[in-house]
This record gives sequence, structure tokens and C-alpha cells, in this order.
Amino acid sequence: MIHETETNPADISQRLQMVQRRIVKTCVNCGRDPDSVRLVTVTKTMPASVVRNAIQSGAATLGENYIQEAREKCRELSDMPVSWHFIGHLQTNKAKYAVKLFDVIHTVDSAHLAAALNHEAQKIGKIQPILIQVNVGRELSKSGVAPEAVHQLICDIAEYPHISVRGMMAIPPFFDAPERVRPYFRQLRELRDSLQSTAKTMGISLTELSMGMTGDFEAAIEEGATLVRIGTAIFGERS
Repeated sequence: MIHETETNPADISQRLQMVQRRIVKTCVNCGRDPDSVRLVTVTKTMPASVVRNAIQSGAATLGENYIQEAREKCRELSDMPVSWHFIGHLQTNKAKYAVKLFDVIHTVDSAHLAAALNHEAQKIGKIQPILIQVNVGRELSKSGVAPEAVHQLICDIAEYPHISVRGMMAIPPFFDAPERVRPYFRQLRELRDSLQSTAKTMGISLTELSMGMTGDFEAAIEEGATLVRIGTAIFGERS
């Protein structure tokens, strides 16, 4: 749960607008088009009523970490014109739900998972946009494919007609200082850039970089992020 004062609609609206202003300011300062960066408002643990307030305040893209929680919110908020992104660890046995619920899945890290998503997407006649999750910090506690294995994974996924690889995603090691995280953001961008030409030969355009959260999203934008995943700065600390 989170404190009632932190879920006040006026507070949420104010915080959301503040984050949006910071995104625009960072883009302008580093010479990027503000429209090239999208805010993924992370709504995990927030009840549908609170999420609805955020949508009414301008949140257009929502990020969820858990399938069961997302199923309930998607149902309750089916009247709202938003894009749903899955940003949590995805098990293959939940692939059918993920494909039905989400416009983009950020966390594909194996050909096995991609095959399951392709199979489920084929059933409903959908081409599922995905991002490849890269374990840039090589942390045992985190999911993601090793940087040197991304090329082969792209080659494997390119064979699936109902999967569309759109880019990469990373959750770097946690540091209190954004400048300590910056090298990991740069690493992901450089990896993406190095694979861009090869990917194009397979009909894949690696346009998206999902990286950066509340404590470091400005550094992520400066290093090329196109999707920043922010929850705490909008909803307050989760307990």
C-alpha cells in the first residue's frame, strides 16, 4: 500500500506533469526532439482507480510488471485509450495472457519465450511488438540475455512471423548516482547501434531503447532512451 496523500488525484497530476516537463527539458538540452521519448507510467501495485486518475492527467502509456494484476486493471480500464506495456519478468506459461493484454512486451530474453509468444500471437492473428531485455550489468539476480548473445537471439526471433523486434531494454545495476548508471545506458545504445545494420537485413528496425527510471531517466535520455519507465516520481514510494 501507499499513503493516501500520495494517491491524491491532484498530487498525481502535478507529479506527472513535472516528470513530463523534465523529459522535455532534458531532450531540449541534449538536442533531441521531445517527441522521440515516451513516458511509460509504471502502475504496478496501484489500484485501477488511481491509475484512472493518472490516465485522466495525461498518462498515455502504462507499464505493468505482473500478469494477474494487469489482467484486472485492463478489464477495469478497458474504456480508457491507453497503451499497455509489460515490463516485468515473463514466464512462458503466461505468454497467452501477455499477448492478449499488451501492446509491447519489454522483457523477452530467450528464443524459447519468443517462440511461445509467437505461437500465442498466431492464434489471435496478431504481430506482437517486443523488446529484447539485455543484462548489461551481468547480474545473476536479473533476467536478460548477455550482451554478446543478443545478435544470435535476434537471428532466432527473426524467423517468427508473429513477433516484431522493436529494440532493446535494460535494468542496469542500482546506484544512487545517475552518473554511475550512465555507462550501462551507453552500453545498451552502442550495442543497439552495432547491430542495427545486421538487423535491417532481416527486416528488423531497432528503434526503441527502454531504459531509465525515476532516479536516472535524464541520464538515460541523454544516452538515447526512447522509453523511460517511471513510477515512484509519479505515485510516491511503494511499500
